[in-house]
Amino acid sequence: MKIFASYVTMIVLLALYAVSMATATFIESAYNATLAKVAIYYSPVFFLIQFLLVVNFIMTAKRYHLLKRKRWGFLVLHFSFIIILSGAMITHIFGQEGILHLREGEKSNRVKVQTNRGNSIITLPFQVELVQFLLTRYPGSMSPSSFESVLLVHIDGKTRRERVYMNNVLDLKGYRFFQASYDPDEKGTILSVNKDVTGRNVTYAGYLLLLSGCIVCLFSKNGRIRTLFKQLNQRTVKERARFVELIAIIIFLSFTSELTYGMTPSMSEMSSKSIVDAVQALTVPTAHAERFGALPVQSTNGRVIPMNTFSSEILRKLHGNTRFGQLNSDQFLLSLLTLTEMWMQVPLIKHSNDAIADYFSIPRKECAYVNLFREDGAYKLEGKLNDAYRKSPKERTHFEKELIKLDEKANILHQLFENQLIRIFPKLDDPDQRWYAPGDDLSVFSDQDSMFVTRIFYWYLTEVQSALEAGDWRKPNEVLDMISTYQTAKNNLEEFDKDKLAIEIKYNKLEVFQWCKIGYLSLGGLLLLFSFILFFSDKRNLRRVIRFLCMGVFIAILFHITGMGMRWKIGGYAPWSNSYETMIFMACATVLSGFFFFRRSPITFSLATLFAGIILFVSGLNWMDPQINPLVPVLKSPWLMFHVAILMAAYGFFGISFLIGAVNLLLIALGRSTHETPFIHSIRELTIINEIVLIFGLILMTTGTFMGAVWANESWGRYWGWDPKETWALITMIVYAIVTHLHLLRKGYSLWLFNLCSVIAFASVLMTYFGVNYFLSGMHSY
Repeated sequence: MKIFASYVTMIVLLALYAVSMATATFIESAYNATLAKVAIYYSPVFFLIQFLLVVNFIMTAKRYHLLKRKRWGFLVLHFSFIIILSGAMITHIFGQEGILHLREGEKSNRVKVQTNRGNSIITLPFQVELVQFLLTRYPGSMSPSSFESVLLVHIDGKTRRERVYMNNVLDLKGYRFFQASYDPDEKGTILSVNKDVTGRNVTYAGYLLLLSGCIVCLFSKNGRIRTLFKQLNQRTVKERARFVELIAIIIFLSFTSELTYGMTPSMSEMSSKSIVDAVQALTVPTAHAERFGALPVQSTNGRVIPMNTFSSEILRKLHGNTRFGQLNSDQFLLSLLTLTEMWMQVPLIKHSNDAIADYFSIPRKECAYVNLFREDGAYKLEGKLNDAYRKSPKERTHFEKELIKLDEKANILHQLFENQLIRIFPKLDDPDQRWYAPGDDLSVFSDQDSMFVTRIFYWYLTEVQSALEAGDWRKPNEVLDMISTYQTAKNNLEEFDKDKLAIEIKYNKLEVFQWCKIGYLSLGGLLLLFSFILFFSDKRNLRRVIRFLCMGVFIAILFHITGMGMRWKIGGYAPWSNSYETMIFMACATVLSGFFFFRRSPITFSLATLFAGIILFVSGLNWMDPQINPLVPVLKSPWLMFHVAILMAAYGFFGISFLIGAVNLLLIALGRSTHETPFIHSIRELTIINEIVLIFGLILMTTGTFMGAVWANESWGRYWGWDPKETWALITMIVYAIVTHLHLLRKGYSLWLFNLCSVIAFASVLMTYFGVNYFLSGMHSY
């Protein structure tokens, strides 16, 4: 009883469970998924750990009389995991999952099933015939918009016409059909077939029970959250820290000030200042650059964007910024297109690998296009580049990966010099709804249109060059209007919306998240400082200042939400579909979660605001891509909005916990060095808040993860497939479950241990959010 009903045993088992899963993800990355499943996920040891966790819960509930004490939330929440594990076991033993491959005009009832023992065939009680496979791409691009199989189902003497596409499942006699893949020639489909009625129903029942348990835990009178709030209310202002806390906050602010340093690049970072000055001497006026920036252009992913967005993306990819010295992106692009020979000499291409610079004898940090060519015109990178492309991505060295990135930038510049990227000419009868660039093969246009599209852009550049010398911009304006009129007349896209383009230009100019970053870091830092000063002097003027700063944060969050709304309108979907967008949403959720603790702990609110600023700071780094892209087919689901939003909110709470834990550890260390004891009460208070924050984060993380499992079942035909992303989400749940259960330990628990673990646990969040995306692979690679 002492062993199996022990909280220590529970924590050890949870730790073993998390370590096992983490090991499996690295085995899968190094070798393959089959080995990871055989060695870990489907191994007897792994099943034993799960079984012992179930035994531990049952015996712990019995030993501590949880039923008699009416700990309903605790019991329901933990019992739901037993149901979920039972459903998973039923699926593992009795579930069937296979592949049905059909060519157009072919019908079959034989499904290929892969098991641990090899491949086998199951026969369906009906036949499925593929009438047609449809692959729809975004206009003018190779990016898939949707996959769809048009089927005829011959069942019970009748024939039914059905459609299967991503997030649209076909249910027939307990079998579920999902769109999995297709043949390269687009004449055949690959359907995933799943039969798991009992396992799915049991698992879904467990999910519902889990959600119910979370709700009961939040509102239960004798639940942990209510207990923590009661303890928090018992703390008095007089018990709070004084001098040591102020020292801690000054040190903390000095740390955050390092993050804000260098937000805007100085001109000292620009190499070859004389060349830059020569370029800037021939600057296109802002008024004309804005008209050029409003011109619609079709991006390579098929989305029609204003030239302003295109120029910003190009300059960011080449130079790592949306400005080049005093030139904005529109002025830069128009100048580059007009003064090609001059821009070939400008050190524009940023790179970070000094070994590449030394090997190829090019300037470090920044180089010009001409630096990449020898005197005889040969491309310096060609030999090493070919060697790099012969290797698989996993085999490439860091040198080779950076070389490929440098080559991509050189290719972008080359295509710009050849006018091949600026797709501004729609062709009314084009079957792919593609727009063409001035440097493309324009012979596909009719005689009248061909004459216009082959001459108009070069005429425009000639007029721009003349205007740079004469200062009269009337003629370039007229030619630009001709191009715009042609686009309107020949538009071949139903979704072409000039009002949406205007919103996108406004969104680009506002730089919403850049200003929010500055606001959160500065306001959060000041709030944190004044919140601690309030301990020394409880004056009205000081409280007014704090209220004024809080109003500033409130205005900033409204501006933040407005920016997200504009991005939603521009993209046409909830803006949390990639790393950049989820970070933007996470920052918003972090500030909003901080408002929950404002009255009880202004310090927590200020830390939440600071953390939101740090998140936006990271999102603005060069390796993050803020580009708005069309959704991949699997993300076209209402589940995207709820699943990702809840997980990002959870990460926000975990981030706040990380900062509170770090501050507490610093206070503990300073207290020991100065032998001060009164501030221990403030550490206890912040620790209580830390645990409350963790519990909220864990509830959201649990809800979001299993909501994602339901989405996976509706998209891929299985609610859990040990994909690295979902596995690390489960690891994060377990890690934080361990931290929130530390208070149950009778021996060894301390405020220092809890806060240290809350800091260390955040590493699992970083691995789940960043590490899996960039170091591992899986079905969440999009």
